[in-house]
Amino acid sequence: MSKFQTFFSTLRGWSWLRITMITTFLGLCVGVGGLAGILWIATRDLPTFDSFQDYHPSLVSRVYADNGELIGQFFIERRLYTPIDKIPKAFTQAVIATEDTRFFDHPGLDIVGIGRAAWTNLKKGGRFQGASTITQQLARALFLSPERTYQRKIKELILAVKMEWVLTKEQILEMYLNQIYFGHGAYGVAAAALTYFDKNVSDLSLPESAFLAGLPKAPNTYSPYRNPDLAKSRKELVLGRMVEAGYITNEEAQAAMATTLSYRHQSIEPIAAYFLEEVRQHLVDRYGETLVYKGGLRIYTTLNIAMQKIAEEAVRTGLRQLDKRQGWRGPIEHIAFSKDFTPPDTFPELQNPKAALVHGLYRALVTDVTKQSAQILIGNTYKGTILFEDMRWAQRRLEKSGDVGTAVVRDKATPLQLLKVGDIIEVAPKKGTVESGEFVLEQTPIVEGSLIAMDPRTGAVQSMVGGYDFTRSQFNRAVIARRQPGSAFKPLIYASALQQGLTPATLILDAPVVYEDEDLDRVWKPENYEKRFFGTITLREALRHSRNAATVRLLEQIGVPQVVNIASNLGIRSPLSQDLSLALGSSSVTLQEITSAYGVFANQGLWLEPYLITHAENLNGEILEQHQFEPRQAMTKENAYLITNMLMDVIQSGTGRLAKSIGRPLAGKTGTTNSYNDAWFVGYAPNLATGVWVGFDGVRTLGRLESGAHAALPIWTKFVDQALLHTPVMTFPIPNDIQFAQIDTTTGDLPSKTSRNISTEVFRKGTEPGKAAPQKANPMDFFEFDRLNSDSSSQLSPF
Repeated sequence: MSKFQTFFSTLRGWSWLRITMITTFLGLCVGVGGLAGILWIATRDLPTFDSFQDYHPSLVSRVYADNGELIGQFFIERRLYTPIDKIPKAFTQAVIATEDTRFFDHPGLDIVGIGRAAWTNLKKGGRFQGASTITQQLARALFLSPERTYQRKIKELILAVKMEWVLTKEQILEMYLNQIYFGHGAYGVAAAALTYFDKNVSDLSLPESAFLAGLPKAPNTYSPYRNPDLAKSRKELVLGRMVEAGYITNEEAQAAMATTLSYRHQSIEPIAAYFLEEVRQHLVDRYGETLVYKGGLRIYTTLNIAMQKIAEEAVRTGLRQLDKRQGWRGPIEHIAFSKDFTPPDTFPELQNPKAALVHGLYRALVTDVTKQSAQILIGNTYKGTILFEDMRWAQRRLEKSGDVGTAVVRDKATPLQLLKVGDIIEVAPKKGTVESGEFVLEQTPIVEGSLIAMDPRTGAVQSMVGGYDFTRSQFNRAVIARRQPGSAFKPLIYASALQQGLTPATLILDAPVVYEDEDLDRVWKPENYEKRFFGTITLREALRHSRNAATVRLLEQIGVPQVVNIASNLGIRSPLSQDLSLALGSSSVTLQEITSAYGVFANQGLWLEPYLITHAENLNGEILEQHQFEPRQAMTKENAYLITNMLMDVIQSGTGRLAKSIGRPLAGKTGTTNSYNDAWFVGYAPNLATGVWVGFDGVRTLGRLESGAHAALPIWTKFVDQALLHTPVMTFPIPNDIQFAQIDTTTGDLPSKTSRNISTEVFRKGTEPGKAAPQKANPMDFFEFDRLNSDSSSQLSPF
């Protein structure tokens, strides 16, 4: 008998009950084994219990100004973590009523809901979906992908149960409300409250809470900015479910439904972009991108918002005025225009006013031109007029290259010659708003500029403008760019001279001088701005009127190493040339360096490192860094005051006279480089040191009239005037060892009976003249005096 015959013979001897039991057992084993295999495959890469406790969501790092106002944020996901006890009860109730009414009763999964959803999906033949509890949604958001598969659903269920084992319901709800996405870049309820209502989460009302609670299901669909009717319907649905859950009464729901919500984005003005970028780079270099973009840091800075706005406006206005003086480069584009005109898709700026605003100017279409004016259209919405007087500057026309040397002046050109129908041009409202209908012709400048302002008493940087527009160029010309400062470097030469015992009354020769470099067969002849020389003059006079020849002779007398040394003491870190050309600012420095150096003169000889961050905290409030003040005596306070007193003359009667209109004690110095490539003005009040630079990124001329006094000083004056407008007038403190005395400016000694040029001079005690000159000085004596000093000093090549 075969084995199969024996097996079937045995089965015939068994009862049907035994066969059924054995078959059922084997089926269960196979089913359990299969289920175990599926569960093993589905859960082999699930997170551990510890990962639930170690929850660290990606949080926004926030940057604050000196008054505590928010000025910027660094983030990957815009999320502000909020504890559950800080979230309004009405909001948590709205979420529970909408997403999971049995949240506090189930163990992480709702069996009844799952069964109902499974039956519905089987009938429809679809994939498993629906019936997700809050815990499941949190598990999916934290650990799983959004794909809709049975494997992902199984993982989600298991994770939900595991989370309920190790976390309380309150912890789960808190994590959920801070994790979920609410649309428009807002993660978590705190960011959502700011995004939609510009308010703190604790201030949310019932209707606002109901609206926000309805968003997570489909943030884009229920966005009030995209679909206001759907958003309203969703809010009403949430309120209805809150009534069903017993959280609110029907009367409260009806009142909330009748409330019209006012939606508005959080009002963070786009200011201080260059400042924020410097802060960001510092933080990333020190702490890494993960902590900066995800760590929820709080960074407190030195930025003064009011000053920053004034600085940005001053720089933009000054650069536009300079650019217009150079000439008009013509319309941006020309297109065909007719009465039935429809803006083409290639020009979105012609389709709506918001798109028309580019770099602070509006792009407009010329629709009609007469001899007296031009008619324009902005964003296919606003109509306006440009009068001839508001476009007259365009009579000076530049080639497309923008080179000043290509300018052609057409002084009899009318609007008919300047503009054509169909031109796309840049304009600005004449009276501040586009609704006024009156405009001026403008153009976005290609010239660049920068401004930095700091408190010389602390080193705190209060405003920073690194260029015309951060969106156009992120290169920070206030901190990174090294350019020749020209005569703005001269105060450091004179400060070194005072340190060596010279006085403002010391005489120096302003006369032609020639330096030869035999190795390179080159000759250098320093000249003055006026192309003439002034003979023997005091150091005060030489600095006041920025006499080049006199300053070169002074540097030759005191020695280049001494100037390099004092420049280092004043915070100049850029390499300096070791020759006499240093007298005329031939060595490139940053605007921040030279402004900080001037701050030493304002601060009685004390130098403090410029800084932007006062302190930074992590999420737990622990201090990551805090600025430490380490003042260093860079020069004597007496000599600092002497330089200040001399630089006050620059503003009172020298090259910086425009700033005299501010009407308070100020000191400063202009700077202009060869060929008018760079224009500077650096100056200070006792409580504010400010530097301005103007030039092209590629070294080229600004035009033969664009000196520091003409291009940079107007920006400096506008900024300082408004920045100090509401502050008390402060005077520069006079040290005890300062002595005032009358002198004869032609001799530098005390006046004699025959003296005609007498003025009051300031000295460090012990350096004032003790006697009058016995006779009137002969200018030829000073040629000999100069020769003797030159022979005794080191002969350094200026090249």
